[in-house]
Amino acid sequence: MVIVLSAVAAALVFEGWTTHQVSAAQTRTACTSPVPKAADDGDPVLSITGDKVETSAMPARTVALTYDGGPDPVWTPRLLGLLREHDAHATFFLSGAQAARHPDLVRQIHAAGHEIGSYTYTGADLGSVSARRAGIELSLTQTVLAGTAGVDTRLLRLPHTTQADTLCGGEWTAARRAAADGYLLVAADRPFRKPEQGVVRQFSHTSTAYQETEKLLGNRKIEKFTTVTAGLAQPPANAPVFSLDRQQGKGLVWVQAAGHVFVNAMTWVLGIAGSLAMLRLLMLVVFARAHIRRLDRFRPGAPRLREVNGPVTVLVPAYNEEAGIESTVRSLLASTHRHLQIVVIDDGSTDSTAEIAERIRDPRVTVVRQANAGKAAALNTGLAHTRYDYVVMVDADTVFEPDAIHRLIQPLAHAAVGAVSGNTKVGNRRGLLGRWQHLEYVFGFNLDRRMFEVLECMPTVPGAIGAFRRDALMGVGGVSEDTLAEDTDLTMALWRAGWRVVYEESAVAWTEVPTKLGQLWRQRYRWCYGTLQAMWKHRRAVFEVGPSGRFARRGLSYLALFQILLPLLAPIVDVFAVYGLLFIDSAQAIGVWVGFLLVQMVVAGYALRLDGERLRTLWSMPFQLFVYRQLMYLVTIQSVVTALLGNRLKWQRMQRSGSAADQLPRGRERKEVLPG
Repeated sequence: MVIVLSAVAAALVFEGWTTHQVSAAQTRTACTSPVPKAADDGDPVLSITGDKVETSAMPARTVALTYDGGPDPVWTPRLLGLLREHDAHATFFLSGAQAARHPDLVRQIHAAGHEIGSYTYTGADLGSVSARRAGIELSLTQTVLAGTAGVDTRLLRLPHTTQADTLCGGEWTAARRAAADGYLLVAADRPFRKPEQGVVRQFSHTSTAYQETEKLLGNRKIEKFTTVTAGLAQPPANAPVFSLDRQQGKGLVWVQAAGHVFVNAMTWVLGIAGSLAMLRLLMLVVFARAHIRRLDRFRPGAPRLREVNGPVTVLVPAYNEEAGIESTVRSLLASTHRHLQIVVIDDGSTDSTAEIAERIRDPRVTVVRQANAGKAAALNTGLAHTRYDYVVMVDADTVFEPDAIHRLIQPLAHAAVGAVSGNTKVGNRRGLLGRWQHLEYVFGFNLDRRMFEVLECMPTVPGAIGAFRRDALMGVGGVSEDTLAEDTDLTMALWRAGWRVVYEESAVAWTEVPTKLGQLWRQRYRWCYGTLQAMWKHRRAVFEVGPSGRFARRGLSYLALFQILLPLLAPIVDVFAVYGLLFIDSAQAIGVWVGFLLVQMVVAGYALRLDGERLRTLWSMPFQLFVYRQLMYLVTIQSVVTALLGNRLKWQRMQRSGSAADQLPRGRERKEVLPG
């Protein structure tokens, strides 16, 4: 991941510098001192050795045609064709950045016998940049010429200069530095000098240049159209390079090409990803409102259906949960639904979990011990001790509100409903990490569940709070041990068996979340990896009919798109966002980021309101985008890589502190949310 992101960042920085820093260097600074008199005699070619300046001009009836800044994909081929028709040669002062984008044109120029000079890499005004930047501009151009045409050059035309007398102030300083590196400086003759007197003419790669060249080539008074060095009877300016230099040049061309392609591709990806993200937010709001409107009319378990008052078996799998097991069991015993069987399955704990549970003297509590075999096996052991038709599964770090069990089982009044997801809230939310997870539970998980219910594609009944029909569980063979996300795997299996899964937002349980980044990483890594396993296991449901196929085509597609694909692209998108901030339009980049953040905060505020939570938690949301989001993306990437490599991830346990009930009194005082 580091290698990929580093390569992408390097390519983007290079592309940004060569593409968007060009315009930043186009403004020429005013002259602070005149050009030396020795260089101001009207001759366009300058050779500078120390303080000595020698100037040269074309002989009579000789024209050196020069073209600056290309190659251009439109006009360079036309100019080459025109020169070929008249058997004329010219000097092309090429921009390194343009040469890297169009290496074939550089090779065509060289193969046709034309001379190649340097116009710097980005066309920057060397008189207004640092000496270091000027050196980089020249060396990169030489590297690109080595990679494209296999040559270097000793000719240089300083950008934004015309005649030699314009090499004043900073330009003259830059000219002297370049001459010290062996460059021959080439300017142009004054426009009023007649071609038959011998001139160096300066053009760009444009239609005007084509027309002016065609006019000159038709001048019968000219005997020779040639290159700069040939016109001065000097050795050729281009010399072959060593193989190593050529390979370095090819590498540079590849880097710039990759950066250019990547920028163009990411522009489309950003547009698509941004549209999908906004579509998701819109869907969450629309379906959340639809979910509220249907509560009293179409929802299974609504008042028009019978009230469920039957006995309930509660399964509490536990492994080293001594910090919170007592709070969990006592919250269940305080339930308004009195007819309970509570089965605590101690999965080979090495602490006093089982002893603490056994000290709770209540006939409704049964403690079952087994050798450590994992959560799924513990739940199956609990199912073997189940006496009642309704089963509630509870994590051992979760505290139930008194009415949670009764509310949770009400949707089971509808015969088609096989499982019900409750509303999981974060108990230990006082720290910044806790607040971030609180926002994720409310804004992400719970708002998603409202949408999933309306679309009939609920992918997960959380292990913290979920109700099931016992016959539905037995019909799918109990809780599968095939994946690490046993709750997701079980939910998908129920859909494939023809059962419906719904969400009961009024059934609230308070869970303990990780308080350290390392713990959070391990928890989410297991969740994400287990979800990938479950999705792969149930992938064939996409081709099935009925509730199974409907769930798969909607739910699995949603998970694949928004919880796997987009997170995989997210780190590169973040790098590209920094690229936009540095090189394109920082105000626009910041505006887009702030706008999207505001939309997210509005939707998150709506989710908090639906859950009866206070809006003041929203202040932490902007900070979530700088640490928490990147952590979740990297978890997804690691999970996908682990799955692709075929590695098996072991069960990982979080260190508990028994703080799930920190917010329980406040939760009991929460206000009911009216429909709409």
